[in-house]
Amino acid sequence: MAQANQVAQNGTWRISYFWDTDKDETSNFNGYEFSFNSDGSLVAVRNTTTVNGTWSVTNSSSSSSSSSNDVDFNIFFSVPQDSDFDDLIDDWDIISITDNTIELTDVSGGNGGTDFLTFTKI
Repeated sequence: MAQANQVAQNGTWRISYFWDTDKDETSNFNGYEFSFNSDGSLVAVRNTTTVNGTWSVTNSSSSSSSSSNDVDFNIFFSVPQDSDFDDLIDDWDIISITDNTIELTDVSGGNGGTDFLTFTKI
């Protein structure tokens, strides 16, 4: 968990890949720069547009997840449901984390689709 927190807080990020159930929606976030701040705030900025949210890394070992990875990367934005940012709200499972890449996935409970989200350091 500590590694995920340290990596996310170190620098500014962009979404380099976002697969939402059945289609690539990466372009919805072109130009946005994401900052994961130590106080738990998450800020996405593109030109004069700012979208505020929160983030955290938590241990999900108490859940019924069959995954061997029990660390969740939680993202929340207070936005309308028709906002592109609503698609990012989730308790993502971490696939891998390096100093320059955060790869996340989530299996939707509703439709069973699998989402993928990758942040790459700018």
